[in-house]
Amino acid sequence: MANTNKKILFISYDGMTDPLGQSQVIPYLSGLTKYGYEFTILSCEKPEQFAANKDYVASLLKPFGIKWKPIPYHKNPPVLSSAYDFFKLKQAAKKLHQKHSFDMVHNRNSFAPLVSFWLYKKYRIPYLNDIRGFWADERVDGGMWNIKNPVYKFIYRYFKKREIECMNNAAYNICLTNKAEEEIHRWPQILHQPLPIKIIPCSVDINLFDPAKLNETLKKNLQAELSIKENDFIVSYLGSIGGWYLTNEMMRFCKLLGDKIPNAKFLFISPNSHDVIEAAAAKVGLNTDKLIVKKANRHEIPALLSFSNYSLFFIKQCYSKISSSPTKHGEIMAMGIPVITGPGIGDVDEIITKYNSGYIVKNFSDAAFTETIEHIKAGKKMDAEKIRESAIEYYSLDKAVARYYEAYKKIIG
Repeated sequence: MANTNKKILFISYDGMTDPLGQSQVIPYLSGLTKYGYEFTILSCEKPEQFAANKDYVASLLKPFGIKWKPIPYHKNPPVLSSAYDFFKLKQAAKKLHQKHSFDMVHNRNSFAPLVSFWLYKKYRIPYLNDIRGFWADERVDGGMWNIKNPVYKFIYRYFKKREIECMNNAAYNICLTNKAEEEIHRWPQILHQPLPIKIIPCSVDINLFDPAKLNETLKKNLQAELSIKENDFIVSYLGSIGGWYLTNEMMRFCKLLGDKIPNAKFLFISPNSHDVIEAAAAKVGLNTDKLIVKKANRHEIPALLSFSNYSLFFIKQCYSKISSSPTKHGEIMAMGIPVITGPGIGDVDEIITKYNSGYIVKNFSDAAFTETIEHIKAGKKMDAEKIRESAIEYYSLDKAVARYYEAYKKIIG
């Protein structure tokens, strides 16, 4: 193990008790500790998630000596609660730096880059700006900010201006997709174009998402709990519902596929909004005996995915999504499962085409759905082993950690 004695503050507005923190933060930082870096995580935690999962997260961090400073996330009232969270993040970051004297800050999206920039101006701490997406544009595209409202229009413009400022002053920038890099290099407000950027897609823990390492007892128990039969044709969905995830369109596809394939069932592995899932199924007339909805802990997800013949995700095609690398895509591929998805999401189209790992519907019309369903009915087999090998090549956590290490070395050695 290297011994750098370098102390890093990692700032995230996403909670470590959320699934994203456990899949896309903790594994990276755990891997980077082998190079001798010492981490403190500062994150905003949703109260219910924190109460349910804080001990589990602490158990993930303890073996790697990673410190954790959780502060509460506030949802209401809109705007004011976010401003308060930003103030508390700055306050906590200042106290942590006074205690630990950090050598570098590593931030994710939303308010975290602003806190990093503030620390840079105040204490000259270099920061790694981890652009997990075009955050302000995602808020608009996802319907959270209606820019016809003057308040949200002002907020949007404010964050777009700060986005550029944070990129220009970062010691280094990272983004998720080739398309995002190409877009950033077109922005005239960026100084000294082309801005140096390292591309690191959302990665997957290849050891956890490994069909050869499934807990067979857990799988049998889940199969019995969910009444999944050996001859069921399972199409799964993994992740949260709402925003730019097109629940109604996915349910329309499921209904059409279910009409064509009588033994089809649809497994939604989702942490919340089960009532929304069930309402969307009822709206299109999907029989309840074809719908399975399950909330799962992270260690259960590979076993649940393993029932899948295909896994489905439709995401709203919009400007902000060129910067997205869906975590679920790497996890699904690592399990050797082909995907069914829509066009225009980050680099997903290119990945599926290159690795022959699924179907891309042309659009969200019934005609396009039927065309894809006919391909599925034809029974063309996709090589599960090759799909997994492709995930290892493209989405490997080890490769992502190595790329982060290269970025860290450029900043602090």
